[in-house]
Amino acid sequence: MDDSVSRALVPAVIAILVRRGADFATAEDAVQDALVEAVRRWPGAPPRDPKGWLVTVAWHRFLDAARSESARRRREELVDMEPGPGPVTSVDDTLRLYFLCAHPSLTPSSAVALTLRAVGGLTTRQISRAYLVPEATMAQRVSRAKRTVAEKGLEQPGDVATVLRVLYLVFNEGYSGEVDLAAEAIRLTRQLAAGVDHPEVAGLLALMLLHHARRAARTGPDGALVPLAEQDRGRWDTGLIAEGVGILQAALTRDRLGEYQAQAAVAALHADAPTAEETDWPQIVEWYDELTLLTDSPVVRLNRAVAVGEADGPRAGLAALAELDESLPRYTAVAAHLHERAGDPERAARLYAEAALRAPNLAERDHLTRQAARLNQR
Repeated sequence: MDDSVSRALVPAVIAILVRRGADFATAEDAVQDALVEAVRRWPGAPPRDPKGWLVTVAWHRFLDAARSESARRRREELVDMEPGPGPVTSVDDTLRLYFLCAHPSLTPSSAVALTLRAVGGLTTRQISRAYLVPEATMAQRVSRAKRTVAEKGLEQPGDVATVLRVLYLVFNEGYSGEVDLAAEAIRLTRQLAAGVDHPEVAGLLALMLLHHARRAARTGPDGALVPLAEQDRGRWDTGLIAEGVGILQAALTRDRLGEYQAQAAVAALHADAPTAEETDWPQIVEWYDELTLLTDSPVVRLNRAVAVGEADGPRAGLAALAELDESLPRYTAVAAHLHERAGDPERAARLYAEAALRAPNLAERDHLTRQAARLNQR
């Protein structure tokens, strides 16, 4: 069976079984059993309705599990392999899975893993490789998440805000290994946007598209990070930018501003500037002011300090930065940048070197180390 086909069908089939009364963990196991059967049978006799076939077989597997202590015992003879009369419901049951996987009892890491497994249709091996953890560790994480959801049931599924937070966590993982998590997050968010009429869903999709449009320009031929101001804007994906801006504009007209729409507006202003020097920094500061009111996030205030430094000068940026906790991630890197622009290269070099020691990944560490070396050579 083609991997893209199974990833498209699996979430809907699991959701149908859950709606029929199956618990989440058993439904997921039953669908995986049905997929194994499909791999064996479909090449020689493909069904007329693949989704209906999977629903029928998975439902038989679930009934087998419900009637026996052994959840994986097979019938001696499988009957009714083709779906019964009438089409499978056209209701998008997959949306139910989004909210179930964002259950408030789950930790963010568990919710992300479960979303990729159940809604994304990824294997445990693929998820473990994407997150660079042992497969056994990821299997335990997914199993615990499924048990939690099965025990808690559907009485208190997650809300839209929680679902969006989970998808944004997936997107920010970017690309590592065989699974492009940024592209996967965009695919899942498109799917969610098709079924949920909410301006923040549209805002998150726009934000993802606008960030993803710059992906090709973010690293040089040697893999080194390229800061936004130095990126080759000719390598930005203008199609994704146009789509993201269009989605954002439609969301903003509904006058229900949320944090993802505001973040997307900042990204759109960067994308709209022909050169770094032509960036509308005063308007970006205004959007960060809106974001501060919406979230009161220290990270937002840190990004606002950078924008203030560009709009009103590095001294103003340093004054805004002084109001924040120095233990914030990237605080030292921002301070280094602003001190360099303020004409203090010696202090900036020390701060770049200090920031490199605190960098969350190797690419950022290398970039900050090079910045320190560049100033020290002067």
